[in-house]
Amino acid sequence: MPRPRKKRRRREVNRVPRGEAGLPEYDRSTVPEGLVTRRQLRDMGLSPGDNGGPVAILRCKLCATRPQLSCTHPTRGFLLRVDLAVPKRVPTLAQEWALDQAMAARQTCGQCRRRFYICLSKKLGCCLECFDGTPADPGSYIPSAPSTAA
Repeated sequence: MPRPRKKRRRREVNRVPRGEAGLPEYDRSTVPEGLVTRRQLRDMGLSPGDNGGPVAILRCKLCATRPQLSCTHPTRGFLLRVDLAVPKRVPTLAQEWALDQAMAARQTCGQCRRRFYICLSKKLGCCLECFDGTPADPGSYIPSAPSTAA
């Protein structure tokens, strides 16, 4: 006997008139100079800095056909001002060294002390070879430096 089909609920559409939206909205080809998305800021090497929040909304492609309604889709973008953005912070050498040490600890087995190219499971606490005997591919771990004893 086949299972009964579930009724799919229709997604409710929020239709908000464009005048009540609050922030100005722009289509992709009509964005004024000085407003960019967060991703464009990142590509320029900047961070939002003193931008208190978005100053405008970048409408999605679907809403370009409905100019009288506000864009409420999750694919819309938020525009920030470029003149308030600041350069990205550069980590110090001590911060980079600490991150390298943390990554090395995540890639090192707790029992056999071999270092792998991937991060090991925190749940297991060791590599699969130590956990259940599954042999590890020799290309998956970083070979230790040979000791030069004279």
